[in-house]
Amino acid sequence: MTTKPAAAAARATVHGYPRQGQSRELKKAIEGYWQGRVTADALRATAAGLRRANWEQLAAAGIHEVPTGDFSYYDHVLDTTVMVGAVPDRHRAAVAADALAGYFAMARGTQDVAPLEMTKWFDTNYHYLVPELGPDTVFTADPAKQVGELAEALALGLTARPVLVGPVTYLLLAKPAPGVPAGFDPLTLLDRLLPVYAEILADLRAAGAEWVQLDEPALVQDRTQAELNALARAYRDLGALTDRPRLLVASYFDRLGDALPVLAKAPVEGLALDFTEAAATNLDALAAVGGLPGKRLVAGVVDGRNIWVNDLEKSLAILGTLLGLADRVDVAASCSLLHVPLDAAVERDIEPQILRWLAFARQKTREVVTLAKGLAHGTDAVAADLAANRADLASRTVSPITHDPAVRARAAAVTDADTHRAQPYAERAAAQRAHLALPLLPTTTIGSFPQTDELRSARAGLRAGRIGTADYEDRIRAEIRDVIAFQEKTGLDVLVHGEAERNDMVQYFAEQLTGYLATRHGWVQSYGTRYVRPPILAGDISRPEPMTVRWTTYAQSLTGRPVKGMLTGPVTMLAWSFVRDDQPLADTARQVALALRDEVDDLETAGTSVIQVDEPALRETLPLRAADRPAYLAWATESFRLTTGGVRPDTQIHTHMCYAEFGDIVQAIDDLDADVISLEAARSHMQVARELAAHGYPREAGPGVYDIHSPRVPSAEEAASLLRTGLDAIPAERLWVNPDCGLKTRGWPETRASLENLVTAARTVRSELPAT
Repeated sequence: MTTKPAAAAARATVHGYPRQGQSRELKKAIEGYWQGRVTADALRATAAGLRRANWEQLAAAGIHEVPTGDFSYYDHVLDTTVMVGAVPDRHRAAVAADALAGYFAMARGTQDVAPLEMTKWFDTNYHYLVPELGPDTVFTADPAKQVGELAEALALGLTARPVLVGPVTYLLLAKPAPGVPAGFDPLTLLDRLLPVYAEILADLRAAGAEWVQLDEPALVQDRTQAELNALARAYRDLGALTDRPRLLVASYFDRLGDALPVLAKAPVEGLALDFTEAAATNLDALAAVGGLPGKRLVAGVVDGRNIWVNDLEKSLAILGTLLGLADRVDVAASCSLLHVPLDAAVERDIEPQILRWLAFARQKTREVVTLAKGLAHGTDAVAADLAANRADLASRTVSPITHDPAVRARAAAVTDADTHRAQPYAERAAAQRAHLALPLLPTTTIGSFPQTDELRSARAGLRAGRIGTADYEDRIRAEIRDVIAFQEKTGLDVLVHGEAERNDMVQYFAEQLTGYLATRHGWVQSYGTRYVRPPILAGDISRPEPMTVRWTTYAQSLTGRPVKGMLTGPVTMLAWSFVRDDQPLADTARQVALALRDEVDDLETAGTSVIQVDEPALRETLPLRAADRPAYLAWATESFRLTTGGVRPDTQIHTHMCYAEFGDIVQAIDDLDADVISLEAARSHMQVARELAAHGYPREAGPGVYDIHSPRVPSAEEAASLLRTGLDAIPAERLWVNPDCGLKTRGWPETRASLENLVTAARTVRSELPAT
C-alpha cells in the first residue's frame, strides 16, 4: 500500500503521559513528604523535574505539541476540584492553612476528617477522587496549577496544550455531598460552573496557550437527552467566548454515539476521537454527520490502554480515510498514556523475540510520530518502519506461546454443568453453618496484611541472590505465624495467612501460570502513590502446579479457626493484566478459570473450608455502553462459576469487590452464586448494602466498615454505626464484618488498632441483637 502525502503536514501529539518517572521518583518523593523526610519545596522540585523530563522526551521523539496539566500529585479529577474551588467544607480549613497538605487530606483523609470517595475511572484500573457537590456549592477559579505548568513548558521553547477535565464530565462524575438529598443532580450546577471555566480559559490564553484540550470521556457512556442538551449548552457558551484559546474537545475509551453530532455542531475548533478497535464505529459516525469541515481532528489510532504494537498499515488506512473528513488531521494515542508503563526497552527479562510485540509509552510515542510522518509525507517516507512492523506482527501470530492445543481442547470441552454448583444455596448455607460454626456477624479480613519493608527487602534479596530460598521461606513462615497469632488474639473469626509471599494479587499468580509474562519496570499508577506492574497475558493459560496450597495449609496448621484460601478471579486476572488482543476475551477468561479451578480443587482436597476468589474488577470491566453489557456479564459470571463450580456444599466460597459503583451489576453479583461477598462500603456510607437489599440478594455479604485506603483509624463506635446501618438492609444471619479491601498498603500500627476496633464493634452490635 502506498499513500500520498496529506495536504497539510500532520502533527503528532499525546493526551497525557505517565507521571511517576522511570524509577517511580514521584511516589518516593510524595511518601517521603507524608513521612516528614521530604520538604514541600523538595517535592515540588522533584515534580517539576519529572514534568520537564517528560516534555523533553516527547519533543525529542518528534511530538509536535506536548500536553500540560495532566501531571498530578495524586489524581487529575482531584486537581480539577481544586481548580474550580469545589473543596468540601470539611477540608477547607486544611486547604487554607497549607494547600499541599490540604490537597493530600482530601485524597487520604486525616484521623479526624474523612477523605473524598474513590472509585474507578470509567473501565480502567485507575481510581479518581469523586467530587462532592450540592445546591450550595460555590465555584471559584484557581488556575495556578494549569497556568504554572503551561509556563514551564513554554519556557523550554515547546508548543504546549493544557489538558483539563471538561465541565460536563466533571459534573457527571460528581456525587451529592454528605447531607445533600440523594436526588440532587450535580449537572444542575453547569451554569454556575461554566463562568469559572471561562475565567480559567482566559487565564490560559493570557499565559500563551493557543489550544486547550477539554476531556469529556463521560460522553462515551449512554447519555440522556437532558445530558446531551447540557453538553450542547456548555460548548455553545464556551465556544462563544471571545477571550479564549482554541478548544479541542476530547473523548475516548469507546464510541461517542449520540454525543458526536452534538460536538460536531458545537462552536469549537477541534475534536479528539478514539479510532481504535473499541471505538471503531466513530469513523462511520463521523462520516454520517458530514465530518468536521473547518475543524481539526486529532485521531487516536494508537491504543493508549494496551501494550501491543500497533498495526501501522491498518492505522494509516484509517488516517487516510479521515483526511477527507476534517480540515486537518493530526495523530495521537487514543487516550492518555497514563494507563501503560513508561518504556519497554528497559525490560531485560523478556525474550527479545517477544519484546518486539510490546509498546509502552515511549514506544507508542514513536508509533504516533511514525504515523504522523507517514500521513504527512506518504508511506514511502516510513517504508522501513512499516516493514519492521509487519515482521513483528507476523512473529506473534506464529509463536508457540500463543497456541497450546491441550489448553484449547480442555476449554472447548467445558459443559454447562461445569459452571454451576451441584446444590442450591439454601442447602449449601446449612451445610456451611454446621461445618464452620461461626457466630452471628462473623469477622474476617479481605486477605492481605501489611507488606513491611522487611518483607519487600527479603523478596528483593531473593531475586538478587543475596539470600537463599531457605532463608526467604523461613522469613515467610515467621510472618505467617505472626499474622495468625495476631488474628487469634484480636478475636477474628475467619483468618487469612496474610499473603506475605505475594508481590501482587495478579502478578503472583501470573508468574506461576503458562502464557503470562512479567515485567520488572512496567509500573502503572492505580491511585495516588499506589503503582502496580500488570503482567502481560500473551498466550494460552494453564497451571503447571499448585500455587497457594502450601502456604495456606501451613497457616491452617497453626490455628483451629478456619483460614481462607485466597485466589484472584479470572475476570480480575484479565482486567489487571495487559491481555492478549488476538482472541475474544471470553475465550481467554475460560482458560484462566480452568487453571484456577484446579487450584480451588487442590485447596479443598488439602482441607481448606473457606476459599475466596476475588473479583474486584468485575464492575470495572463492565462495558461503558449498556448494549454491550449482557454479553460481557454472561461470560464474566460464567468464568467465576467455572472456577468455583466443583466444590462440596460445605466448602464456603467467598468473593470480594471494591472501589466501584455496584448498583448496576447487582444481578451479576447474584449470578456469581458465591456464598459470601465482601464489598467496599465505608466511604459510600453502606450504599451497596441498600442496593443488595433492594435487589433481594439472598446470600451473605460483608459491606466494609473500615476504609483501608486512608491512614486514619476508625473508632469502634464509627465501625459499629456503619454496621448498624448495614443491619438495616441485611439481616444479621447474613451479615459479615470486614474491612473494605486488603491491608497490604497499610502500616502495622494502624492495622492493629483498626482491626481491634472492628472486632469490638462486631461484639458490641452482636450484643444488641435480640436473643434467638
